[in-house]
Amino acid sequence: MRLSVVIPVHNEEKLIRKVTEDLIQELELNQIDYEIILVNDNSTDSSPKILEALSCEYKNIKVVSSKFPKGFGRAIRQGLEHITGEVVVIFMGDGSDEPKDVVRYYEKIKEGYDCVFGSRFIRGAKVKDYPLIKLIFNRLGNKFIQFLFLIPYNDVSNAFKAYRKEVIEAVQPLVSQYFNITVEIPLKAIIRGFSYTVIPINWQGRESGVSKYHIKELMRKYFFSILYVWLEKILLKEELRIKNE
Repeated sequence: MRLSVVIPVHNEEKLIRKVTEDLIQELELNQIDYEIILVNDNSTDSSPKILEALSCEYKNIKVVSSKFPKGFGRAIRQGLEHITGEVVVIFMGDGSDEPKDVVRYYEKIKEGYDCVFGSRFIRGAKVKDYPLIKLIFNRLGNKFIQFLFLIPYNDVSNAFKAYRKEVIEAVQPLVSQYFNITVEIPLKAIIRGFSYTVIPINWQGRESGVSKYHIKELMRKYFFSILYVWLEKILLKEELRIKNE
């Protein structure tokens, strides 16, 4: 079972080589057949040169340049168009996610789950250097999602997740252009009835560079994505009701 790891990259010249090579080391240590898709999201620093160098040094790395304007969601969507593996993991390029957790996701998918979601806020998880204001908005937003969709999962907005390829195909078309894609994909998977499990993961704030996450700017976009999928859920229930009559 091949693993595709999609990593969006926007101005990560100080981190992306270490992030990529640490991931490669962990995947090869566990003898996992893999590819890494590095998506250059309109970087203006030396990231593009670093990505090209990595692709020359490692045969399992594919570099894709986003054809869209800058946007995390656009970059993810671009990367997903190039996957060839049966399992897909979305991984951050800022060093916040742990390579060992990618392996744990992969093993859980092999157990039979369609999706594996990580939570930074359950027993066994470790979080380091999470900005307080961002944490408050995160917890309030996820509580709202739990209430609206009646689900126990408490970290929907975390980008770092794993899916079978058929899940990614089933949730198309994806419309989110920014970080709100982090809620669109898992919520669409859930309302379509795909199975999932939740495991504790480790997360740490970036060691260098600048965060691309702007709370005020994204609140409206997150709300749009949540409402969009919730309405889709209502329509799916109505279609099922009519079909069963």
